[in-house]
Amino acid sequence: MSIDESTAARVAKLARIRVEDDVLPAMVTEFNTILGFIEQLNEVDVDDVEPMTLVTPQRLKRRADVVTDGNQQARVLANAPDAREGFFVVPKVVEWWQTWTSWAWPKPVMRCGRER
Repeated sequence: MSIDESTAARVAKLARIRVEDDVLPAMVTEFNTILGFIEQLNEVDVDDVEPMTLVTPQRLKRRADVVTDGNQQARVLANAPDAREGFFVVPKVVEWWQTWTSWAWPKPVMRCGRER
């Protein structure tokens, strides 16, 4: 497969890269070199090669799949600004929302028995 200047210009436009006309022939040469490397890789027979994730064969250490509390409650709660009885203490969201909306939005004006 080979790329010509019009294809290289189109690729540059799709990638939103401004390429001057005098640089375009060098870009075409680089593209064709890359495609040559890809063609060389396609010639390699990999039918009997198993996929691998590491260079050296290793197995992951397994552990029992049991649910625990982590035994770190005191260390975790030490970072909390406020903790009581083994839990994080946070402000109530409903109360916060009611106070926030009471000053953030104007009250509806009642005229003639209906809201405006």
